[in-house]
Amino acid sequence: MNKIDYYCGYIGIFGKQNVGKSTILNKLIENKVSITSRKPGTTQKNILGIQTKKNYQIIYIDTPGMKLKEKNNYMLRINNKLSLILFVVNKNTWSKLDELILNKIQKLFTSTILVINKIDCITQKIKLLPYIEQVRKKHNFMEIIPISAKFRKNIDILSQKIKEYIPKSKHLFPKKCITNVSSEFIITEIIREKIIRLVGKELPYLIKIKINSYKIDQCHKNYIDAFVIVKNNRHKKIIIGKNGEKIKLYGIKARKEIEKKFNKSIYLKLWVKIYKK
Repeated sequence: MNKIDYYCGYIGIFGKQNVGKSTILNKLIENKVSITSRKPGTTQKNILGIQTKKNYQIIYIDTPGMKLKEKNNYMLRINNKLSLILFVVNKNTWSKLDELILNKIQKLFTSTILVINKIDCITQKIKLLPYIEQVRKKHNFMEIIPISAKFRKNIDILSQKIKEYIPKSKHLFPKKCITNVSSEFIITEIIREKIIRLVGKELPYLIKIKINSYKIDQCHKNYIDAFVIVKNNRHKKIIIGKNGEKIKLYGIKARKEIEKKFNKSIYLKLWVKIYKK
């Protein structure tokens, strides 16, 4: 009988805010583990997305978007784990922040694929080739792959290229495991996503969600009470809305996604609370 080789490795997804890192992660593992929105800074902590197919296990690390005046020491902390870096940039524009992130990546000496996302937003595709030639001179990227994560364009090509850099190693997580975070964390993130997507620019996106109680009764019905924690009374009024219309809408949208995610009937109640030091 031929011995089966197993492959396992960590992939770091780096880039500035709002370039689509979380969407790319979700598309690569074919499951939603990281919330998305158009607002910068939606991802607030490192989240693992784990994909196990046959003898390959790929562990993606979705990192918060980098800012200009930020040390981002987490890059150094996780570097010794990484088999590969995905450096995500936005369509055919290269910014000062992209240059800063690339400088940090170059110091890590880790194989890097440049992922050019949102190519669906480029109206004149002829402009993409000169841009690729421009960025090719900046670093010895292992690959440069233009994609549209939103429409899954070239995601399969990216996935195949990633596999080429995964080392032989035993798998670190059970086969059915798709993330390192708890069910409660996923629920709080779904609620937070619905609020920051719908609230517009009226409210800072740095709200917090806390599960107050999670009960399952004798009929196996799931009851969740959660706090939406905001900074002040003005923010509280924005979240609640006139006659409680907004908070009701957030709850309905969050409940539907939670039910779909966990395949359970959910009774969700949201309360708004002002943060107190």
